[in-house]
Amino acid sequence: MSFETISVIGLGYIGLPTAAVFASRKKKVIGVDVNQHAVDTINQGKIHIVEPQLDIVVRAAVSEGYLRATAIPEAADAYIIAVPTPFKDDHVPDLKYIESASKAIAPTLKRGSLVILESTSPVGATEQMAEWLAEARPDLTFPQQKGESSDIRIAHCPERVLPGHVIRELVQNDRVIGGMTPACSQAAVDLYKTFVEGECITTNARTAEMCKLTENASRDVSIAFANELSLICDDQGINVWELISLANRHPRVNILQPGPGVGGHCIAVDPWFIVSANPKLSRLIRTAREVNDSKPDWVVQKTEQAIAQTQRLLDGRRKPRVAVAGLAFKPDIDDLRESPAMKIAEILSQRTDIDLQFVEPNIEQLPGNLKNGTFSKDIIASSNWCDLILILVDHSLFATSLSKIPKDIVHIDTRGLLK
Repeated sequence: MSFETISVIGLGYIGLPTAAVFASRKKKVIGVDVNQHAVDTINQGKIHIVEPQLDIVVRAAVSEGYLRATAIPEAADAYIIAVPTPFKDDHVPDLKYIESASKAIAPTLKRGSLVILESTSPVGATEQMAEWLAEARPDLTFPQQKGESSDIRIAHCPERVLPGHVIRELVQNDRVIGGMTPACSQAAVDLYKTFVEGECITTNARTAEMCKLTENASRDVSIAFANELSLICDDQGINVWELISLANRHPRVNILQPGPGVGGHCIAVDPWFIVSANPKLSRLIRTAREVNDSKPDWVVQKTEQAIAQTQRLLDGRRKPRVAVAGLAFKPDIDDLRESPAMKIAEILSQRTDIDLQFVEPNIEQLPGNLKNGTFSKDIIASSNWCDLILILVDHSLFATSLSKIPKDIVHIDTRGLLK
């Protein structure tokens, strides 16, 4: 099956790279986003997010006429929905963005169209999307109505890329493709084989949805073990980094590294989709989420203890100076979504008895919710200014600057850079 025009709905950290890679294969790509700034930026051949190599691919795709962004969906042969799937306050999945995207593209569908949901979703979301589309287009048939003979093909294909390496992994990684019917799966395989060099493995939509959730829940459980170890080691006076290094010398042990918590749009969110659907059966997954969600509060407590000690030493001469190193949810990116570093920074920024400086080399300005504190990209200058440095993200720039950080300042290292 040939797809010459592809529409990507949602031009964020996954949608824009996906659109750009399709366009780099000489496919006509229409990117759709409700953010007019993003649309205008992309149409200038620029990008509004930080991702290595993406700027080069987007600039070429736009200049050659293969990629164009718009706020209003247009007709295409295939549609890829890559919009956020957050959860509500009670950790129940919120599908409002998928619903909105479905209703937006519905008027442009035609017989033979393929619609793929890439957004990480709770089990059953692809079927729900198909229902929304069917309600909006009663003149067309869908897989839940006509099976293999339906007018519209629908599938789920979750992204599984690493921020900072998205362009490479989009091409090289295997893809799990779950169609609502075998014909839907095959149509999606035909589309992704435009650029995917990895294997495209087919299954049904529900299994594909659960596969992505399982991958991230597995990571979450492993990280929770490391984070819980760090709490125990701190209480016992043991260097957790040394302990893990020694334990990992066992040929069948591979403990991950602890940190200030877990962030991002996947690992910090997706396990709750499993818990929400099966609350009585997902005891370990829930506990792992609770361990990781509680780690930022523990870091705040350790920081407050260090601040109190600094205040005693200063004896009222001035406020303690605290540098918070890193705000992103992982190294060398600008993504602050669900970042444990941001949660810690927000709590500290509410204090008026300290002077704060936030160090984040991958953004241009502080988020509006960090009201009390100044902004810096220079960890060396900040470390020369502060009494206490709190390392929350192991950016490469931080790691290469460690030898220049004064040895006499108090530090709380949540990433093991100083070990």
